[in-house]
Amino acid sequence: MKTIFEKSNGVDGIGVCDVELSGQCIPSELLRDGNIGLPQLSELEVMRHYKELSDRNFCIEKGFYPLGSCTMKYNPKVNELLASLEGFCNLHPMQNDEDSQGALELMYNLQEALKEITGMDEVTLQPAAGAHGELTGMMIVKKYFELKGESNRKKVIVPDSAHGTNPASAKMCGFEIVEVKSNDRGQVDIEALRELLDSDVAAIMMTNPNTLGIFEERVLEISKLMHDNGSLLYYDGANFNAIMGWTNPALMGFDVVHLNLHKTFSTPHGGGGPGAGPVCVREYLKEFLPSPVIKKEGDKYYRDYNLKHSIGKVRSFYGNFGVLVRAYAYILMMGDNLKLASADAVLNANYIKEKLKGVYDLPYDEPCMHEFVLSGEKQHQQGVSTLGIAKRLMDSNCHPPTVYFPLIVHEAIMIEPTESESKEVLDGFIDTMLKIASEIEENPEEVLKSPQKTPIKKVDETLAARHPDLTFKE
Repeated sequence: MKTIFEKSNGVDGIGVCDVELSGQCIPSELLRDGNIGLPQLSELEVMRHYKELSDRNFCIEKGFYPLGSCTMKYNPKVNELLASLEGFCNLHPMQNDEDSQGALELMYNLQEALKEITGMDEVTLQPAAGAHGELTGMMIVKKYFELKGESNRKKVIVPDSAHGTNPASAKMCGFEIVEVKSNDRGQVDIEALRELLDSDVAAIMMTNPNTLGIFEERVLEISKLMHDNGSLLYYDGANFNAIMGWTNPALMGFDVVHLNLHKTFSTPHGGGGPGAGPVCVREYLKEFLPSPVIKKEGDKYYRDYNLKHSIGKVRSFYGNFGVLVRAYAYILMMGDNLKLASADAVLNANYIKEKLKGVYDLPYDEPCMHEFVLSGEKQHQQGVSTLGIAKRLMDSNCHPPTVYFPLIVHEAIMIEPTESESKEVLDGFIDTMLKIASEIEENPEEVLKSPQKTPIKKVDETLAARHPDLTFKE
């Protein structure tokens, strides 16, 4: 064992052990006979390395993050403190109910809060992300019609402005996707929807406000059309930050809802996770939810696995519990102010929209909700595409908005400021966007050199796509 632990030339950050160990318990063929070649670095050098890598990442704590349809709002640090409490972060997921009463109470209370906020009747907290919630919801829809003896209902209608995960989730459940077009105001074309309805339609998947940031004014008419056809309505909760406390999916006539706790309720997200996508349903669908759901009897909380038509578990154990803690903390802190959060998000979006329209094209000049979509078509004709505008923004203290989505807007720039940002921050973003538009008019070649201030400067995208470097070489 001496060769494993002996010091090489260089610096050791820590000592692996300070006693002589015997290697007799390790098979001889597994023992190294030479130095393992690890870098010789001190603890301070290692920490500086990882801090430097961390500093290269852009995050909400560093600057404005107006990522359309993703609600990158500030994540209160008290959420992190509460999620790190020993009784939460060290609780084993297989602990029995009697010894998990605190965690079960939190989940039960969160379910009740989400019922109140959405107007729905029952909730599962299992799904691990928004798209996972969509998949869960569509599995419920599918089983509902199978048990009704209507297995012919294989079609799901999706607006042409929808999030891309909507058709993907429905397709994964075996549904046929049917697109319904938007009208000239950016809303579902009711007449086009009528023509698509028949006995084979299972559901429509919508978000309201929609991905253009426009409220579907005829949503009650859509709901009646669908229900009269024997079909269900699925609500994509990605844009729920616009309506909290003002209305809810139940009032609009929806049957199944998913929420993005990692968007609307301020828990961290990005980089692939973690997330949480609870699914809420009306009374007649509650027996289809994944099991277990959290129930209360007297003053005791328990996991109920006795759901008659459950689609089964969709997540190991009970979802991303740490995300649930953070979301519950946010709801408790905000209380009735959830309504004000939505109001401020809508105000901020309309403020930016009014300041930028005219300089940038605005395809749908309607009052927006929490987000809106510009077009960089004018700038594209002057020599700089929407992607070029996004890269120029990277040289400011601002993350680029979502670009080229939704697909029905050419050169789309999708902006969502959220309620977290002050007027000073919004004005700074507006000034930057106006400056970029002016630069494109005067000297587009200079704009095309961006980004110039980021850790990785402008890259040759064509070369990178054709010859990706997927391995690390020293």
